[in-house]
Amino acid sequence: MRRSVLVRAVLACAVLALSATVALTASPVLGLDLRGGTQIVLQTRDGPGTVADEAATDRTLEVLRGRVDALGVAEPTLTRSGTDRIVVELPGLQDPAEAAEVLGRTAQLSIHPVAGIGAGPPDEDGRQLSLGPEALVGTDVDSARATPDPSSVGHVVDIGFAAQGRDAWRQLTAQAACSPPGDPSRRIAIVLDRQVISSPQVDPSIACGVGMPGGSTQISGSFSQEQAADLAVLIEGGALPVPVELIEQRTVGPTLGADAITASALAVLVGSLLTGVFLIAVYRLVGVVAVVALAGYALIAYAVQTAIGATLTLPGLAAFVLAVGMAVDANVLIAERAREEYARRPRLERAAEAGYRGSLPAIGDVTVTSLLAAALLFGLASGPVRGFGVTLIVGVLVSLFSALVLSRLLTTWVLRLPAVRRRPGWSGIASIGPVRRNLETRDPGLLRRTGAILAGAGIVVALAGAGIAVRGLDLGVEFTGGRLVEFTTASPVPAESAREAVDGTGLGTLTVQESGDGTISVRGADLDDAGVAALRDAVGAAGGGAEVLRDELIGPSLGAELARGALIALGVALAAQLAYLAFRFRWTLSVGAVAALAANVVVVVGLFAWTGRTLDGVFVAALLTVIGYSVNDSVVVFDRVRERWAAHAGEPFGRVVGSAVLSTLPRTVNTGLSTLVILVALLVLGGATLADFALALIIGIVAGTASTIVVAAPLAIVLQNRYGSAPPRTPAGPGRRDRPTERPAGKRDRARRGERRRTDGAVV
Repeated sequence: MRRSVLVRAVLACAVLALSATVALTASPVLGLDLRGGTQIVLQTRDGPGTVADEAATDRTLEVLRGRVDALGVAEPTLTRSGTDRIVVELPGLQDPAEAAEVLGRTAQLSIHPVAGIGAGPPDEDGRQLSLGPEALVGTDVDSARATPDPSSVGHVVDIGFAAQGRDAWRQLTAQAACSPPGDPSRRIAIVLDRQVISSPQVDPSIACGVGMPGGSTQISGSFSQEQAADLAVLIEGGALPVPVELIEQRTVGPTLGADAITASALAVLVGSLLTGVFLIAVYRLVGVVAVVALAGYALIAYAVQTAIGATLTLPGLAAFVLAVGMAVDANVLIAERAREEYARRPRLERAAEAGYRGSLPAIGDVTVTSLLAAALLFGLASGPVRGFGVTLIVGVLVSLFSALVLSRLLTTWVLRLPAVRRRPGWSGIASIGPVRRNLETRDPGLLRRTGAILAGAGIVVALAGAGIAVRGLDLGVEFTGGRLVEFTTASPVPAESAREAVDGTGLGTLTVQESGDGTISVRGADLDDAGVAALRDAVGAAGGGAEVLRDELIGPSLGAELARGALIALGVALAAQLAYLAFRFRWTLSVGAVAALAANVVVVVGLFAWTGRTLDGVFVAALLTVIGYSVNDSVVVFDRVRERWAAHAGEPFGRVVGSAVLSTLPRTVNTGLSTLVILVALLVLGGATLADFALALIIGIVAGTASTIVVAAPLAIVLQNRYGSAPPRTPAGPGRRDRPTERPAGKRDRARRGERRRTDGAVV
């Protein structure tokens, strides 16, 4: 025993020390929804004679990297996503049109002789040119740099050619130099994306038939520094190996990102403090241990997220809240089992150890189902849902370490203190608590009217789900495609005034919403940059000035893909959880758990439909969190059902389930209240960015707790009584102490009466 405690202590200290080192020396990667900036997603397409495979996409990414570096954005990020997508993140950049223009000019760069004025692409002054065949292409250009012009106050562009382009450039300039100065045919056109970006004239000093020697040239024209830099970026970027298409663009203003960080940090801090006070008030010293273990969890989870370079986003925050709830749940579950064990055998250390051992099956099942869902979401989904899966995987594993290593180690140390041994009431596990004491008087046959309970639950679910049919779902641009722009105004603008201002722009059918904190959001299918500028002017005129807080552009193909990916991942995750629960318990119980989960989802989605709230990526993350809570709650109850059923094989199954519900209800109430405290803080203090997310979780946790009792449990009773097989013969966990064959009948009866006098909620 001492050796195992020493091993856990060394392991815990090493992990905490390493986590503290990482936390102090490294910074987290914040998503653009938290720090502000622009994200652009490009998709490569097959071109003439080229295939948009991984190699072509990687070459395209390197060309784009040079263009992005020239934009002067601090710490830009370019990554390949899948086979044919490139994600470009530009922190701090608030003008997406500029970035999209530079990155989006992705057709072939070519250099042509000018044959004269005629039908062709316009030059810089709008005159159409007649161009000859291409003489050089983008791969012939090695470099392009903007430098000050020593002969004037302007700037010039210095161009360097690759080895294969030098001779072609000499021949091209030798031919153009044969035309007299001022003649259009003395010019050379640099064409990008079928547009002439520059058409300089060959210097008069160049002789006919000789051309410009060497591997470089210079374009002058009284450029400003910005004009020269933009031209150099386009020339140096050259031709991309394959064409690309802009399929997603997101811009978050710095104010919104900073407000989201401040609001979420304040809400989590206040919520965590209140949760800590609640745990200490209910569980005393064991509650103090739980709070310290949760602090360790936060440190380790933060360090792991930072060390692996995972990006922290708002959907990631949803996964973090779920993992915190799981960590709290594990500690509460252990404390409640320890209270039961102390009621049987009043020895603190043994009761605590028995509590840990007795909780392992439920904690293990909850961990496996959560990891299963998170892994499938990461593997099958995309976008914010995939990020949710990454954060959830980290959070689940760390919460397991926090509960079973940190908490266990600290609990063992605290309960060995002489002062605690003399006063066991300080521990928090020496009494069963007022909730359990009241539950002792309840009849375990509370679920005997299964038909009426299921009918009542069905009515509630039907009323909530009717909102989907009556009001419909207000899907965000992530799933429908289109553009969403959110404005903040100097003075509040009523919703009707905002709609009148937007209608006055003549931009077609647009959806206008006014949030509680005074922001105006406008959504449409065909909004372009000019339309956004017109909307800003119109909304600003109504509100004394307007600023763009958020700008999201999603292509219709990407929206359909995100929706399809989320549904597929969700469906596969549910099927996998059903299979696992059927394996761990019985199919009758697993069907009840999944039915409760489905009812919970319908209630949350239906209420959002009734209230007209938007279902976007953050809502999907919240919905996945709700699903995790629902499964966890059902797993804990059914784990106790399995244990009690093995110990009381002759008892009617309905009473077994009722006893399991009553004995786990304190854990359910305490875990739910602990998590709701954080969510209410997010709802009140988190601002509009987190309001819908927090509201969805609050509804989901309340509905999930109820659905376990009024859907999962009674449905399992109906299915088991009608289709189920005989109860298990071998008890699981600490329930094997209650096996009827272990004692003579008289002693068993006296023991049961004594256990009731000790108000042990495990025996009803």
